[in-house]
Amino acid sequence: MDLGLKGKNVLVTGGSKGIGLAVASLFAKEGANVAICARNADEVTRVVGSLAAEGVKSWGRSIDVANPIALKGWVEDASVQLGGIDIVVCNVSALAVGNSQETWENSFRVDMMHTVNSVAAALPYLEQSKSASIVIVSSVSGFEIDFAAGSYGAFKAALIHYAKGLSNQLIGKGIRVNAVSPGNTYFEGGIWQTIERGSPDLFKTAMSLNPTARMGTPEEVASGVVFIASPVASRISGTNLIIDGALTKAV
Repeated sequence: MDLGLKGKNVLVTGGSKGIGLAVASLFAKEGANVAICARNADEVTRVVGSLAAEGVKSWGRSIDVANPIALKGWVEDASVQLGGIDIVVCNVSALAVGNSQETWENSFRVDMMHTVNSVAAALPYLEQSKSASIVIVSSVSGFEIDFAAGSYGAFKAALIHYAKGLSNQLIGKGIRVNAVSPGNTYFEGGIWQTIERGSPDLFKTAMSLNPTARMGTPEEVASGVVFIASPVASRISGTNLIIDGALTKAV
């Protein structure tokens, strides 16, 4: 299936590893130009090179997305480097699981406000696109109670609500907005590998809850993100796409 992404300009926050890297890579394979940001400058450089090898424009910068000035500058410069913005994928999370003042503040600044600030900075450019789309990466922890209840789950729930509200507010401007909620996703250097090594009992419990007897991969999540962001999904806006291998039971 041709997703209609050739020549489209895509921004992916947190695009150097895990789900963000898989999303950026799949967009590039589909012929889209891609800009990424992440904290590690060496990783950003490496990924930008791998994206360019697909024959598309690629660009990136090392920033802290919790810094609204740096984030706005990245969005504006990405528009210049790519020649506009058609799609924005807000993917960064502080992964601040807990119920302390620190986890609540980190979740707010990174998960919530990086998303709000990314959208605000990109809107003037998205309004000029004929196939504008925003995808906000949330989590199954945002609509079902699990071990991440507290700051992480609460702000993931807020992101789903935010996406739904935006979809209604922006559809008149031709901008689609959707959320994607992955279940347990395992990758090298990811949170579940850390839990596997540091909290084996929690990891064993999480594995036992997965009906497929395994966790998902970043590439499986990326397939959903890229599809729902693409022009092929032109009628889909305001949904929360759950990619969890039947992990959750909420209706």
